[in-house]
Amino acid sequence: MNRRSYRYFLFLEAALSLPSFLVVSLYFVSTVGLSPLELVLVGTVMESAVLLCEVPTGIIADLFGRKRSVVISFCIQGAAILLVGTIPELWAALAGWALWGAGYTFMSGAYQAWITDEVGAERVGPVFARGVQVSYAAALVGTPLAIGLATVTSLQTAVLANGAWMLAIGLVSVAAMPETGFRPAPRTQTSHLREMVATGRTGARLVRAHPVLLLLLVTSLFAGGYTEGFDRLSEAHFIREIGLPDFFGLSQLWWFALLGAGGLLLGLLATGVLAKRMEHAPRALMAKALFVITALQFVTVIAFGLAEGLALAVAAFWAVRLARALEYPVYMTWLNQSIENSSVRATVISITGQSDALGQIAVGPGVGAIGSVFSIRAALVASGLVLAPALALYGRAIRRGGGEPELENVSDAVNAPETVNA
Repeated sequence: MNRRSYRYFLFLEAALSLPSFLVVSLYFVSTVGLSPLELVLVGTVMESAVLLCEVPTGIIADLFGRKRSVVISFCIQGAAILLVGTIPELWAALAGWALWGAGYTFMSGAYQAWITDEVGAERVGPVFARGVQVSYAAALVGTPLAIGLATVTSLQTAVLANGAWMLAIGLVSVAAMPETGFRPAPRTQTSHLREMVATGRTGARLVRAHPVLLLLLVTSLFAGGYTEGFDRLSEAHFIREIGLPDFFGLSQLWWFALLGAGGLLLGLLATGVLAKRMEHAPRALMAKALFVITALQFVTVIAFGLAEGLALAVAAFWAVRLARALEYPVYMTWLNQSIENSSVRATVISITGQSDALGQIAVGPGVGAIGSVFSIRAALVASGLVLAPALALYGRAIRRGGGEPELENVSDAVNAPETVNA
């Protein structure tokens, strides 16, 4: 294991979690005044940018280096947040979040591929789990800082501070981020464009040839569909349908800080236990874990939507956050261990990210329309129901021991360089 890369990964997990995106969500609701449909449309525009850019940027990372791609991502994300915070208008929210989505794709796939190659696929499970734990600990510090800044100044100022922080991370990473494990595939084409096409085809063939990769690709589609509704509407649900009581004179901002802190603390404790159990976890166990985690999300998202009292809503909200904290390291470990060709690792991870974006685009507008025509409550229930097919797929994987053994030995052609004719 490259200890320097591991330490920098943990630094990034902490640094990226200090700026609170809670203030951005509240900024959209309270300062910009977006309706439920507009909130979801902002997310849909962002996911459309992710859908268009995810795989091309993953290919760029596989060809030219994961570090370069990640640094570009930090800088673009920072610039996008600054745009959103500078102009509190719907058009700026749409444009800024589209730019943020495009910038995020330079990191999506590349970031996970970078640390996997630095520490080794066989050891990356505990690393992912420890990274989530560090990010939650940092967010526990960052959330009250962001809310405090928003209280003393304004939500707009807190959003601008987030953007400046992201730019700073990008500039620091230019000099400080190590990259020793990256091994690009041998050049077989005469132009960068042809090389990108070849890399993309190799990654796609690898996904098609592996049942586990196909499973994770399809389940990410449904996971993306449910998160779009929950992420865009949960704050609005608390504000407009549940109601936050006047308790010790706390403003709405500090209520959301407390809600966020509770979920983060649960995630921090759970991922601490998970980190000790991830090393050498068999895929059958990972399939069972993802089934249980997805079932928990299915039940708690619906419960959150149906909740009329604050206590039940808070409990369900925290349970959803806990399940998502557990899901990421298990999902990414199983995915990375199933990618046999490291030279297309970022491309394959980006393909699953593209599936997630497609799910959000397909489901998001419908959920937003339900929220505007009926209620946010109904939209959240609909979001939870989207997870039902993912449960069925994980159940099938469990019955097959976490995969389909008769299909796991793919041909060597999958890993061979792709040839593109002129």
